Formats: sequence, structure tokens, C-alpha cells
Amino acid sequence: MISQIFILSSKGDHLIYKDFRGEASKDSINVFYEMVTALSGDQPPVVMTHKDLHFIHVRQGGLYWVASTKTNPSPFTIIEFLNRLAALTKDYCGSLSEKSVRMNFALIYELLDEMVDFGYVQTTSTDILKNFIQTEAVSSKPFSLFDLSNVGLFGAETQQSKVAPSVAASRPIMSSRGEQGGKNEIFVDVIERLSVVIGSNGVLMKSDIQGEIRIKCFLPTCSEMRIGLNEELNIGKSQLKGYSSAVRVDECRFHQAVKLDEFDTFRILKVCPSQGEQTIMQYQLCDELPCAPPFQLFPSVEKDYVNRVLIFLKLRCDLPPKSTALNVSITVPVPKGSVSMSQELSSPDQTAELQPKNKALLWEIPRFPGGAQLSALFNVML
Repeated sequence: MISQIFILSSKGDHLIYKDFRGEASKDSINVFYEMVTALSGDQPPVVMTHKDLHFIHVRQGGLYWVASTKTNPSPFTIIEFLNRLAALTKDYCGSLSEKSVRMNFALIYELLDEMVDFGYVQTTSTDILKNFIQTEAVSSKPFSLFDLSNVGLFGAETQQSKVAPSVAASRPIMSSRGEQGGKNEIFVDVIERLSVVIGSNGVLMKSDIQGEIRIKCFLPTCSEMRIGLNEELNIGKSQLKGYSSAVRVDECRFHQAVKLDEFDTFRILKVCPSQGEQTIMQYQLCDELPCAPPFQLFPSVEKDYVNRVLIFLKLRCDLPPKSTALNVSITVPVPKGSVSMSQELSSPDQTAELQPKNKALLWEIPRFPGGAQLSALFNVML
């Protein structure tokens, strides 16, 4: 059972606090934040204990979603609940950020009242909760073409598009009382995250693709939806067949609501999506990319003086001109004795920082158009 639920900002500000059983004091919030910030590394343990109080947390949207308990429940159950709470907050508030939580605190408290009773989880179903939630969401901000979290998701077009972008990525699933019902829309997106290791000679050494098919549904009720995938899709290396250029993934998993009776034969997914955002399929492909990687890196490293290393990186995006890569990050190993760094970047929206603990420098590019070429010069002092 859950004693407390609270949401904290990355700086430790108290955004939401709900005590269900009165077993722990409110000081437990400060205790948790001190424990998290005192740990070294970017990934603190999900479960921590202070005296007889257990803290279980996840981090989403730059916020800490925390549950405390004095009993010994299944940590995976609490983690799943916290992830579901974050997803429901995004569905009902439109976006997941500190600002949206502050502006919709009444709505989040109403969600918690319906989801948890005296520490016991009652429901996390959108279809059930929508019958009881009465508070209207307050939009944190209007849609912006320069908001990188929304571009390319759920009908939000890139800047090159000639049509007006959709606000579906940041729109709450419940329409306000003043509207004559919201738009009856459903969006399907394929999101892929590519991680590669490139040698100092520019040769691709290792690659990994993690993808997912995500649905955002604004329909009050939705009948069965059929999603047809490529019929040449093969799962695992042992299933390659025929002479055609097959589409292969190493492994995949599906949402529990997906019906797979036609998947093996026709590669068709059948699902009755509920309101909100949900991932219906996740897949992974390692080592063998089906085509050339979308980026080419040309590195150059030279030692200038005894205590200085010059690193020059040229990065080319081979995507089509109408496509854009978002949130590109390049991690470069540096010598153990690196103490400071100066840099020259090709555009002002890029950032770079030296991470001595990780013995690496991090170069981040928020937006990388197809066909473009960027460069960076790093002067690392040893």
C-alpha cells in the first residue's frame, strides 16, 4: 500500500503532495530529495530506504514522481503505477512539465483522489476516470513550431510543411465545457531512437535502434482499429525468407490490449485504443542496420602542447532535406586528466560541456536538418 505520493521539480520544489495514511511526516519529501541529490551519477536507484520508510520513484518530464510506503509491496507494481500516473497527467493536462503541473494542480489532485483510496490503487483506466474527472485542464502554452518536444509528433508538422501544424501533441484529451466537443481525431506515429558508436577513423563500430509505434486517441469511444505493417517484416535473424529485401527487427513486444491473431500471417495489429496516448508496439534492432546510418562523423584529434588536446568534429546529416533529426547528442571520450574545455560551435543553439567524472565531453544539437553539416572545435586542457 502507498503512504504518500508527491511530485518534485528537478530543483526540489514541492509541486504535488498527497498523504493517504498519515504514517509518515511531510519532512519525508526533503529526506528523499537530499538522498537523491547526495548520490553521484545521473541514475540514482529507483528504490531507496530511510529508516523504516521506502521511497520508490521514476523521473519523467524533468520531474520526480515519488511514492513512499512503510510496508513491503512489489516495487514493480508501484513503478508501473507511477508511470501510469505520469501518462495520465500528460493525457489530461496536454503536456508533461513543471509548468503544466503547477497550472493543473487541482486536476492532478482530483486524479489522485479517484485513483487511490487509503493507499490502495483503485484504477488507472482512462475510460473509467473520464466519468469522474470534472476539472478542466489549463493549457500551459500555445503550440509553437520551435517547441522541439512537439515537432513531428501526432500531426505536428516540421517548419518545411505548407500546412498549419496540429496542436494534438500538447492537447488535453478532455475538451473544455465551452467547446462543442473536441475534434474526433486519432494519430499514429513511429518514433525511433538511434545509438551508434563510431571509431576515431569514422567507421561504424556498433549500432542500436529502439523504436515504438505510438497512438494518441481523442475519440470518446473507438471501435477496433487495424494497423497493417510491412508484410515482409521478419522478427529475429532465423526468420529471413525469400529473395526480397525484408524488413527485420531483432525483437518486439506489444501492448496487452493488442490482438495478434492476424499478426503472424498478415502482419496486422488489432487494437481498440482508449482515449489518450499509448504505445502499442516496441521493437529493437542491433548491430546490423538495414541501410547506411543517417549521420556521418569525420573526427580529427591532435595534441597541440603537452597539456592540450584539439578535437575537431564534422557531422553530416544524410536524411532527406524535408526531414529533421531532433535532440542529437554526441559523446566523445577524453583523457582522464581533462580539467577544462573551450569550444567553437557552428550555431548558437548547440551546447557542449566537459564531464570529467565520465571522462567525456557532450555535444548536443537540438535540431539537425537533413542535408546539413555541422562542425565543432574543442580545446581540452589536461
